[in-house]
Amino acid sequence: MTPFAFVFPGQGSQSVGMLNAWGDHAAVRDTLAEASEVLGEDVAGIIQTGPKETLDLTTNTQPYMLTAGVACYRAWLAETGAQPAVVAGHSLGEYSALVAAGSLSLAEALPLVRFRAQAMQQAVPVGQGGMAAILGLDATQVIEGCAEAAAEVGQPVEAANFNDPKQTVIAGTKAAVDRACEVLKAKGAKRALPLAVSAPFHSSLMKPAGEQLKGRLADTALAAPQIPLINNIDVAVQDEPAAIREALYRQSFGAVRWVETIQAIRARGISHIVECGPGKVLAGMVKRIDADATGLAMYDPSTLAEVKGALA
Repeated sequence: MTPFAFVFPGQGSQSVGMLNAWGDHAAVRDTLAEASEVLGEDVAGIIQTGPKETLDLTTNTQPYMLTAGVACYRAWLAETGAQPAVVAGHSLGEYSALVAAGSLSLAEALPLVRFRAQAMQQAVPVGQGGMAAILGLDATQVIEGCAEAAAEVGQPVEAANFNDPKQTVIAGTKAAVDRACEVLKAKGAKRALPLAVSAPFHSSLMKPAGEQLKGRLADTALAAPQIPLINNIDVAVQDEPAAIREALYRQSFGAVRWVETIQAIRARGISHIVECGPGKVLAGMVKRIDADATGLAMYDPSTLAEVKGALA
């Protein structure tokens, strides 16, 4: 099989019924049952039938997307037995990658991720923070525009996700994000789209959440990953549990360097990068970051068969 990478999606890729196409696949069924038991709630039922409002609550979305990514990964292993050469995850998806790499058990990861989500939601009251996707501008221009807007408003707004060469997500206070959108459109951005999120993730406003998470991480058992994992915050592979904890702490209020992450995977000689989990967002980003790379999505039995065929 051609060497490949698995990348795991984060918050925003969730949808009601996102695992239904797997039917009664044992790996998926067992993962949903494990998550329901660990969290003490009907994870399977909410993922399968909603309601959407419940699934979209940050405190649910984060552990449920973790569950979905791990379920897809376990189904892949059950069907193929083929491990990726390297893994990574976008924002929250890094926790799915840690489970896939054997650094963290799902039973440990679920309460940790719920704690992370609660801390993030509490850090900034709903309505006071915001995020927006800036399309059609280079990242350097976005960074400059955010600095201008922050200086004008006297409140923070920063580049939060470097998703592809022409898409950068910004985060900060609502007033600063609104002003940054105006500044960036004046600089030539094709679009500045406010995102339907409940907090300004991956910005300095999340520092209080990071401090809470740091304490929780200190009490979480981590092992050296059995598969190289490229993290978001440093675009680096860390083997030491202490270094992994430090990176996860800083990731909570630091930018997701996704363009560089894909470039780092490609630098390892890997051309096939597979999004493992609901949606196709990351697969699309792969192609926009590197036209010579093959971006694939694996989220149900039919796409599993397609990916297996593409790697044969």
